[in-house]
Amino acid sequence: MRNPMIATLITLAATAAAGAAVAASSPATLDLMPMPRLVELGSGDLTITAGFTVSIDGGGATPRLADGVQRMLRRLSDRSGLFFPPSTFLELTGRPAAALTISAGRAGALVLGEDESYTLRVAGDGMLLTAATDIGALRGLETVLQLVTLDERGVTVPMVRIEDAPRFPWRGLMIDASRHFMPVEVVKRNLDAMAAVKLNVLHWHLVDDQGFRVECLAFPRLHEAASDGSYYTRAQIREVQIFAAARGIRVVPEFDLPGHATAWATAYPELASLPGPYRIERSWGIFDPTLNPIQEETYRFLDAFFGEMAALFDDEFMHIGGDENNGIQWAANPEIAAHMAREGYADTLAMQRYFNERMLEIFTRHGKRMIGWDEIFQEGLPKDIVIHSWRGREALAEAASRGYAGILSNGYYIDLMQPTDFHYLNDPLPADSPLPEEARRLVLGGEATMWAEFVTPETVDSRIWPRTAAIAERLWSPGSVTDVADMYRRLDRISRLLEEHGLLHLKNRPMMLRRLCQCRDLAGLETLLGVVEPVKVYRRNALRKDSPHPYTQLSPLTRLVDIAGADAADARAFRWTVERMAADGFATPADIDAARQLLLRWRGNHATVVETLRASPGLAEMEPLSATLAETAAIGLEALELASSRLAAPAGWLEPRLARLEAARAPVGEAELMVVDPLVLLACLAAGPEGAAADGCRLRAGTGAAGDH
Repeated sequence: MRNPMIATLITLAATAAAGAAVAASSPATLDLMPMPRLVELGSGDLTITAGFTVSIDGGGATPRLADGVQRMLRRLSDRSGLFFPPSTFLELTGRPAAALTISAGRAGALVLGEDESYTLRVAGDGMLLTAATDIGALRGLETVLQLVTLDERGVTVPMVRIEDAPRFPWRGLMIDASRHFMPVEVVKRNLDAMAAVKLNVLHWHLVDDQGFRVECLAFPRLHEAASDGSYYTRAQIREVQIFAAARGIRVVPEFDLPGHATAWATAYPELASLPGPYRIERSWGIFDPTLNPIQEETYRFLDAFFGEMAALFDDEFMHIGGDENNGIQWAANPEIAAHMAREGYADTLAMQRYFNERMLEIFTRHGKRMIGWDEIFQEGLPKDIVIHSWRGREALAEAASRGYAGILSNGYYIDLMQPTDFHYLNDPLPADSPLPEEARRLVLGGEATMWAEFVTPETVDSRIWPRTAAIAERLWSPGSVTDVADMYRRLDRISRLLEEHGLLHLKNRPMMLRRLCQCRDLAGLETLLGVVEPVKVYRRNALRKDSPHPYTQLSPLTRLVDIAGADAADARAFRWTVERMAADGFATPADIDAARQLLLRWRGNHATVVETLRASPGLAEMEPLSATLAETAAIGLEALELASSRLAAPAGWLEPRLARLEAARAPVGEAELMVVDPLVLLACLAAGPEGAAADGCRLRAGTGAAGDH
């Protein structure tokens, strides 16, 4: 250690670096995601050749499993280049010497809590996949495909024994198709990806202020007047459900009400709490239109509507929404206000409880269970409703402690552009949960939520994947599986495998860059993207709120901020490298050299890319950010040389550099540099005693911990 006065800084960095340690020689080093419950890795491999065959035995030899095997064979053939004969795809029963034998007990039901367990044995005489249901067998087939290795030895699968079952029965992805419409092909490719990581619920958000996306026979103005012509036909709804069912995935629709009701009111203004006319919203936020909760016509309408939807959607659950009713229209309507006073309703939530009770009667009459966001949770509602928590684990725990089943989405809002490890370490039932066992069983699982203010069909995959694969592991794997660095190692391969399903999360990035720059050489732009991420949480809309061009439903989502991901890989690698160097007193030359090479590349990148940025109207706004990267990298190089050479920084060296680094946090084009924290740590370490005493170092030294951006 260069100076004992910086011991505190190094201790903080060591704590962060410990989270990045990879467990060696463990089954966890297999590239599986989600990680199975039990993995026993043997010695040797099984080779797959063009003679590979599959046999399905038992009562689970269902059309769903046969289709799943054919999809698995198609992916294996496409990935490996092996020429399987037609009989391999078509003859799936009665093969006594098949390389893969599947034994499934029965057809699985698409219901909450169905058995999805499986066991897999890979030995010298072949593979045996056993499951209680065909759905469990499908989950096992995904594990088989993840085990396949392609290298100079050919196509191999390691000798292994796996026993696996999900930790939670509800493992979902919500896709918002209202704010920006998502065509059927987008939904289907994401269903394929969901199946690949063992998710089992598509929560389809179909109605919000910006559009009504379902064809309705009883009330056709809903899709005719409130959709801009972009909606799913009844045939497409059925098509998606059949597609999902073939992959063991349930489809749960959401029709948001009584708030978020602009689309309802656009089509049928007589349902609203104040007179119209209304138009569907083009911007983002919480809006006033709310259904009228005291007129019987509202409930007659909703009874007929949900009767039709209950027949269209197969799942036992329907989502009522129920969130973010600001109560403005209810307070402004004299009849509603008088009703609330007469009934003793103290606030909007009390009035909404009455609405929810009426809706529950309708749902029950049509054979559906009701789900709603946190706001529907009011003491006294029947216990068969499900609380969907977006406010936090505390709200989920409170509902469970009172006997209500719940699912967690707080911490899984992937539209907020937080890093993968933030989501990964967010557990619906953490180890320190105070809930008793009976209440713990009411925590059904969780959902990643893809709200669509800032995504289009072109970019939505890059916001869902690959981060949602890590969320899928959190909901499937044992709670003890928390190694962040190993998660990122496995995630890199899984991200590439997901491309087999037609996802555009990797493919579209260079295409979108070429469109903006009208150039072939993307190296400089890729370097910039390696350290840039969109601003987090809800800052993006706020940053343009006072602009002459605020965001609307029709704004271009094609800029660098839309191409940048939520987890800049080079920035993360640099952060972990600096933390390791600080922890070991700069004793590892390889880490010092790795940091130096990154800093040199960043310092020189602006000169390489500046003309490209200036020549493109869509990229010119990023020139200041590129220049800032070069300037801060120069500070980093200076600090690295001082710290690694054990030279004392000149008096007064630190403060102006800290000030410049703090200024570098300012977003540009709604994007921000993700290397500031490790650069601050590096500068503080380089300053020695001055750094240990500086306010900026005490405040910032620990902020680069894994999982914290």
